Amino acid sequence: MRLELDKPVLCEDREVGKLADLVIDPVAKRVTHLVIKHDAGDSHLVPIEFAEPTEQVGGIVLNCSKAELDALPPVQEFAYLRLGEMPTEDPEWDVGISEVLALPYYDSTGLAGSVEAVGDTGMVYDRVPKGEVELRRASRVMSAEGDYIGDVDGFLVGDDDHITHFVLERGHLWGRREVTVPIGAVASVQSDVVELTLSKDEIGALPAHRVRRW
Repeated sequence: MRLELDKPVLCEDREVGKLADLVIDPVAKRVTHLVIKHDAGDSHLVPIEFAEPTEQVGGIVLNCSKAELDALPPVQEFAYLRLGEMPTEDPEWDVGISEVLALPYYDSTGLAGSVEAVGDTGMVYDRVPKGEVELRRASRVMSAEGDYIGDVDGFLVGDDDHITHFVLERGHLWGRREVTVPIGAVASVQSDVVELTLSKDEIGALPAHRVRRW
């Protein structure tokens, strides 16, 4: 099964959203959950067992009902934090992909000031099961030397939901190419980052094909 990020997700024969992110067990290198983002903006954490391989729609088909999908836990949370603070430790959840939002303050003159003066920030973050990590289409891929080489574009998954390859997108706007990287070449996976055991030259020698996407 090819899991392409940003592809449509169907449930009960109608589109219910898009595949926004994947949640992965970084030790077993196995996909455990899909993050489905709905048109209304909310997202759900969907077990990989709900996904069926299909060649017909170019997307993902879920084998659950719409009611079962809506009952699944939401992914995104928001918290007000002091500068450098992280959300409260939870025994069941880790922080996946997050975005820190600067909150301007107003001094006695009524002028907006620097957030560093008061140290308050807002964090929008995804909750993922403890010990697991989250990857999105913009997640960075790094070579063995620590060089940025491109972004994650998708994954190839076997019948046991273990990742066999991941798709790396390289290049600039008019010269983008996809490179299929064996999972054995992955040194580590963290939320939003994949590190490889291959050098920049070794990655450049892998077969590639041009991305044709509007």
